[in-house]
Amino acid sequence: MAASNLKIAVVDDESEILNILEKFLKKKGHNVRTVSNPVVAKDQVDNSYDVVLLDIMMPQMSGLELLKILNQKNKDCKVVMMTAYSTLDKVLESHREGAKYYLMKPFKSLQEVQDKIDEVMKK
Repeated sequence: MAASNLKIAVVDDESEILNILEKFLKKKGHNVRTVSNPVVAKDQVDNSYDVVLLDIMMPQMSGLELLKILNQKNKDCKVVMMTAYSTLDKVLESHREGAKYYLMKPFKSLQEVQDKIDEVMKK
Protein backbone atom coordinates (compact mmCIF):
# COMPACT_ATOMS: atom_id res chain seq x y z
CA MET A 1 0.00 0.00 0.00
CA ALA A 2 1.31 3.45 -0.92
CA ALA A 3 2.25 5.89 1.81
CA SER A 4 0.18 9.07 1.64
CA ASN A 5 -0.11 12.33 3.51
CA LEU A 6 3.66 12.61 3.86
CA LYS A 7 5.53 15.88 4.18
CA ILE A 8 7.93 15.90 1.22
CA ALA A 9 10.54 18.46 0.17
CA VAL A 10 11.75 18.50 -3.43
CA VAL A 11 15.01 20.35 -4.09
CA ASP A 12 15.99 20.71 -7.75
CA ASP A 13 17.22 23.62 -9.86
CA GLU A 14 15.00 22.58 -12.79
CA SER A 15 11.62 24.30 -12.49
CA GLU A 16 9.97 21.77 -14.82
CA ILE A 17 10.96 18.88 -12.51
CA LEU A 18 9.70 20.83 -9.48
CA ASN A 19 6.34 21.57 -11.13
CA ILE A 20 5.78 18.01 -12.36
CA LEU A 21 6.72 16.41 -9.03
CA GLU A 22 4.70 18.91 -7.01
CA LYS A 23 1.53 18.25 -9.03
CA PHE A 24 2.01 14.48 -9.01
CA LEU A 25 2.84 14.17 -5.31
CA LYS A 26 0.00 16.48 -4.25
CA LYS A 27 -2.38 14.36 -6.32
CA LYS A 28 -1.10 11.36 -4.33
CA GLY A 29 -2.12 13.15 -1.12
CA HIS A 30 1.23 14.48 0.05
CA ASN A 31 2.11 17.87 1.52
CA VAL A 32 4.83 19.11 -0.86
CA ARG A 33 7.32 21.95 -0.68
CA THR A 34 9.52 22.69 -3.67
CA VAL A 35 12.76 24.65 -3.49
CA SER A 36 14.81 25.57 -6.56
CA ASN A 37 17.85 26.88 -4.72
CA PRO A 38 19.78 24.52 -2.41
CA VAL A 39 21.22 27.46 -0.45
CA VAL A 40 17.66 28.47 0.45
CA ALA A 41 16.72 24.83 1.08
CA LYS A 42 19.40 24.41 3.74
CA ASP A 43 17.49 26.90 5.90
CA GLN A 44 13.95 25.85 4.92
CA VAL A 45 14.14 22.06 4.94
CA ASP A 46 14.08 20.94 8.54
CA ASN A 47 13.53 17.70 10.41
CA SER A 48 9.75 17.93 10.03
CA TYR A 49 9.94 16.42 6.51
CA ASP A 50 9.34 12.71 6.06
CA VAL A 51 11.25 12.52 2.76
CA VAL A 52 13.53 14.85 0.80
CA LEU A 53 13.94 14.37 -2.96
CA LEU A 54 17.30 15.97 -3.70
CA ASP A 55 19.02 16.61 -7.02
CA ILE A 56 22.76 15.88 -6.95
CA MET A 57 23.89 18.44 -9.55
CA MET A 58 22.87 22.05 -8.86
CA PRO A 59 24.84 25.22 -9.58
CA GLN A 60 24.59 27.12 -6.27
CA MET A 61 25.47 24.14 -4.05
CA SER A 62 25.66 20.45 -4.87
CA GLY A 63 23.07 18.07 -3.55
CA LEU A 64 25.89 16.25 -1.77
CA GLU A 65 26.80 19.41 0.17
CA LEU A 66 23.14 19.93 1.08
CA LEU A 67 22.84 16.26 2.09
CA LYS A 68 25.66 16.76 4.63
CA ILE A 69 23.85 19.77 6.11
CA LEU A 70 20.50 17.95 6.25
CA ASN A 71 22.14 14.99 8.00
CA GLN A 72 23.64 17.31 10.61
CA LYS A 73 20.15 18.63 11.33
CA ASN A 74 18.52 15.20 11.38
CA LYS A 75 20.39 11.89 11.19
CA ASP A 76 17.10 10.11 10.46
CA CYS A 77 16.38 12.24 7.39
CA LYS A 78 15.16 10.02 4.53
CA VAL A 79 16.70 11.33 1.34
CA VAL A 80 16.26 10.15 -2.24
CA MET A 81 19.00 11.49 -4.49
CA MET A 82 17.95 12.34 -8.05
CA THR A 83 20.39 12.58 -10.91
CA ALA A 84 20.71 12.50 -14.65
CA TYR A 85 24.46 11.93 -14.21
CA SER A 86 25.21 8.65 -12.52
CA THR A 87 28.89 8.49 -11.77
CA LEU A 88 30.25 5.94 -9.36
CA ASP A 89 32.14 8.52 -7.28
CA LYS A 90 28.99 10.63 -6.73
CA VAL A 91 26.94 7.57 -5.82
CA LEU A 92 29.61 6.37 -3.37
CA GLU A 93 29.98 9.82 -1.82
CA SER A 94 26.23 10.26 -1.38
CA HIS A 95 26.02 6.77 0.11
CA ARG A 96 28.76 7.68 2.63
CA GLU A 97 26.70 10.74 3.53
CA GLY A 98 23.65 8.62 4.27
CA ALA A 99 21.68 8.57 1.02
CA LYS A 100 20.75 5.03 0.17
CA TYR A 101 18.09 5.70 -2.43
CA TYR A 102 18.42 7.05 -5.96
CA LEU A 103 16.22 7.99 -8.87
CA MET A 104 17.59 8.41 -12.36
CA LYS A 105 16.30 11.32 -14.43
CA PRO A 106 14.46 11.32 -16.67
CA PHE A 107 12.07 9.16 -14.67
CA LYS A 108 10.65 6.10 -16.43
CA SER A 109 7.31 7.17 -14.99
CA LEU A 110 6.09 9.35 -12.14
CA GLN A 111 4.86 6.22 -10.41
CA GLU A 112 8.54 5.27 -10.08
CA VAL A 113 8.92 8.30 -7.77
CA GLN A 114 6.01 7.20 -5.58
CA ASP A 115 7.35 3.64 -5.53
CA LYS A 116 10.72 4.89 -4.30
CA ILE A 117 9.03 6.99 -1.58
CA ASP A 118 7.07 3.92 -0.49
CA GLU A 119 10.31 1.90 -0.34
CA VAL A 120 12.05 4.57 1.75
CA MET A 121 9.17 4.81 4.21
CA LYS A 122 9.23 1.04 4.84
CA LYS A 123 12.80 1.25 6.16
